[in-house]
Amino acid sequence: MSEISQYTDMLSGLDFKGMYQSDLLHTWDKTTDELRALYTVAAALRNLRERNISSKIFDSGLAVSLFRDNSTRTRFSFSKATNLLGLELQDLDEKKSQIAHGETVRETATMISFMADVIGIRDDMYIGKGDAYMQEVSDSVAQAYEDGVLDHRPTLISLQSDSDHPTQSSADMLYLIEEFGGLENLRGKKVAVTWAYSPSYGKPLSCPQSLISLLPRFGMDVTLAHPEGYDLMGDRVEAAKKYASENGCTFNQVNTMEEAFEGADIVIPKSWAPYAAMERRTNLYAEGDDAGIAALEKELLAQNATHKDWCSTTDLMAKTANGQDTIFMHPLPADISGVSCEHGEVMADVFDMHRVGMYKEASYKPYAIAAMIFLQKVANPIETLQTLEAAATPRWYQA
Repeated sequence: MSEISQYTDMLSGLDFKGMYQSDLLHTWDKTTDELRALYTVAAALRNLRERNISSKIFDSGLAVSLFRDNSTRTRFSFSKATNLLGLELQDLDEKKSQIAHGETVRETATMISFMADVIGIRDDMYIGKGDAYMQEVSDSVAQAYEDGVLDHRPTLISLQSDSDHPTQSSADMLYLIEEFGGLENLRGKKVAVTWAYSPSYGKPLSCPQSLISLLPRFGMDVTLAHPEGYDLMGDRVEAAKKYASENGCTFNQVNTMEEAFEGADIVIPKSWAPYAAMERRTNLYAEGDDAGIAALEKELLAQNATHKDWCSTTDLMAKTANGQDTIFMHPLPADISGVSCEHGEVMADVFDMHRVGMYKEASYKPYAIAAMIFLQKVANPIETLQTLEAAATPRWYQA
């Protein structure tokens, strides 16, 4: 019996035609069926690779990446995903481009899109800027295609913006689906999405916002915890409440890690910057106010330092549903107390206990990104998956 049929059978019951020739900028732009299709295709692609079957759907073509912030996991995940599907990768280094000479976003987007099938962008540092930039790139390539400049329209994938991190939260979902034995088994699971202390400031809000916007859509009970003043974007919090109401689950907000960890099946502690402070920083950068930026950084580091007790410890883990066996997640890299910093998000013994799980969590990101590209570029995913399996082209040849 065909192994891929377990995935194509699931796809046949879903309506995901809206994924084709679209962009993926936020998970909340997609229907639940489309997200289910994404997770299913990611699992199918992983299945093919593990059986040494090539999943190349491109014989040629280019993937372009633009990282406006540092990255290890997402950068290499995008590279692996595009290679898995048969694309060549070219990273756009803005310092080597003509942007400094006045090249506009529209012009840059069009020039990099000749023979390109997908563009991946990370732009997460300034509130309101990343999403706006990605939308301008999307609009530009769409216009170039409509004008006949491009022979096709490249699709765009957000590799993290100021509001959402769809590739990370999709990888998180794939990991949880595997750990709990199916998407349906996630309903009713209690998840703690909590702030944690970091000796640095300015960490994006997009990771926690991505989680609270996605997990309630699949019936998971989410508790958001952070110290007073470390608020997320209001519209994302309101969306989380709405999703929870629509899907018969809960979304609660508390001000201590202890409350969030109590009885949790999954804990996801990570630092982020206060929304109001990130807005101030964005405005200061726009004004070129270096002195103001330095003063804000000093202020926020001092504010962070009053919350060093927001750290994952074995005592906190003991309060969870399954003690030290409770699933501990982090997008990495984590600030590890006594290892990467004096005081951080997680104690070294807790991190070490859950390190393998977090590495497995990260391993799903290339497949999440590959599935996004697959669904955006393939008109008939079911038939294409069946064809790939039937061809059984070895990914590599063993003598």
